[in-house]
Amino acid sequence: MPVKYLQLNDISCYKRALSLSQYVWDIVIAWDWFPKKTLGVQFVTAIDSISANIAEGFGRYGKKDKVKFYYYSFGSVKEGLDWNEKCKNRKLISNKEYNYILEELQDLPKELHQLIKFTNLKLKE
Repeated sequence: MPVKYLQLNDISCYKRALSLSQYVWDIVIAWDWFPKKTLGVQFVTAIDSISANIAEGFGRYGKKDKVKFYYYSFGSVKEGLDWNEKCKNRKLISNKEYNYILEELQDLPKELHQLIKFTNLKLKE
């Protein structure tokens, strides 16, 4: 029986972050030029960075290197929370959109911690 190796798409926080990045993109792409240029680009970049850092960490060889990139994702989650608040306060997103993004950004750190714990337990160096 062949050994099944963990794939990036097997990681639930990666899939969740990737889905959130598309959700935020679909909102921001419809904005007018000024809000898109001032808040939208940074909001999308912060949210995109969550899954990108998980992917980069996954692709690294050593445990320390992997975990470092997973921790970078935490920073992007916090930045995403800030942009989400600004977008709500400036009436660029609906309450429903705000609450969905907020919930995802509040749940992602728990899953990132699980990924870090798993990585620390399963890898030697």
